[in-house]
Amino acid sequence: QVQLVESGGGLVQAGGSLRLSCAPSADSFSINSMGWFRQAPGAEREFVASISWRDDSTYHADSVKGRFTISGDSAKNTMYLEMNSLKPEDTAVYYCAADRLMTAQALYNIDPRTSAVDYWGKGTLVTVSS
Repeated sequence: QVQLVESGGGLVQAGGSLRLSCAPSADSFSINSMGWFRQAPGAEREFVASISWRDDSTYHADSVKGRFTISGDSAKNTMYLEMNSLKPEDTAVYYCAADRLMTAQALYNIDPRTSAVDYWGKGTLVTVSS
């Protein structure tokens, strides 16, 4: 069973930056798109950003546009999330997700409360202090 492993979370002051990474635990891993979701304390999981390996298209939630940038290496199925100008409201556990068939747009539109996505990471905590 392939697992997704996130890294890069931590504590940062408001206005600071962090870079999250996500990589699979196995090399043989056929994926069409990957994405980041987050869940703040007491809140539901929400979409953050997604990327398609087929055409490199990307989607970002309105709440992070202009501050966060998703990127990746399709050959390695490795994905990154560059987070700048962090705000206390960005505090959450950030989850990596990947799907064999869904497009990046489909990840953007999916209800994050469902388990329709093929693979999920265990999450990495990002804490932004004011």
